[in-house]
Amino acid sequence: MTPGWLASEIARLHGAYTAGRLPHALLIHEAPGAGGEWLARWAAGMVLCSSPREAAPCGRCMPCQRASQGQHPDLMMVQPVESSQIKIEQVRELSVELGLTAHQGGYKVGILSPADSMNRFAANALLKTLEEPPRGTLLILVASQPSRLPATILSRCQRVRLRAPDRGQAIAWLEATRGPGDWGRALDVLGPAPMSAAAADPGAVVEIAAEVRRGLEEAVAGGGDPVATAERWARSELPLRLSCVENWLTERIRGRMGAAGLFTEVRAGAHPRGPGESLDLRQLFGLLDTVLELKSSFDAPINRGLALESLLRSLDTRGA
Repeated sequence: MTPGWLASEIARLHGAYTAGRLPHALLIHEAPGAGGEWLARWAAGMVLCSSPREAAPCGRCMPCQRASQGQHPDLMMVQPVESSQIKIEQVRELSVELGLTAHQGGYKVGILSPADSMNRFAANALLKTLEEPPRGTLLILVASQPSRLPATILSRCQRVRLRAPDRGQAIAWLEATRGPGDWGRALDVLGPAPMSAAAADPGAVVEIAAEVRRGLEEAVAGGGDPVATAERWARSELPLRLSCVENWLTERIRGRMGAAGLFTEVRAGAHPRGPGESLDLRQLFGLLDTVLELKSSFDAPINRGLALESLLRSLDTRGA
């Protein structure tokens, strides 16, 4: 089912294609989970479809079906393999493939997702292809943080911006594609990211979120076993659990700032703890930074269990 919130972007791309103005490189700048990769695959199907341009993608012809399954010989998907980075070898292989004659005599398409996971060597290799693209090629970069890409790459791509859908649109699409479920509460955990929710079990997401919240509240109260909790979290669904911790900390920060008005500075001793609060605002921001660093360091050789244990112990400030 076509996500309704992508209708305007679909119309623009289709209009450019039928008018012969489709650029050779697109950068789809998506809000996380808003459907950037879905739109990239749709655009690939459009240019690979065997129907007339006005009717493409028809969704019925063999090229459309093979493209939707990722099995079209003129469609190359480049994604991180065995790490969180796209590496130079993958980009070089893509460049070689794009330089070959299309099997069906039309377009050759390369999709890089997430493109902002390219390391600098891969980005430099891709730049050569962007500067001198083979005839009849379409490169589609999908990124939620395009600022991580070199300016030289950004300047050679036409940007398509995808914003997060409103809650009603997201839930309606999830129910239509996945069936009934606790989608509202799942989106509370994952944010307005229906594509991420569609790839998950909503019941499991809600259950893990509740478990993480219990663990955090126990840590604040000085209870629980931080060692056992940290080891359990590190072994299972760590990215989701870190998002839950981030949500919990953000809620507390917003609560503190809403209660105390606008803060112009955050420093030690500047904002005392409120009634019933075990952490001041500076500590909450520090813990949030720790969580964000953990979320961005899945390739780093660090002991995540130990880092989580330290975070949980930091929540108990009874002796502070």
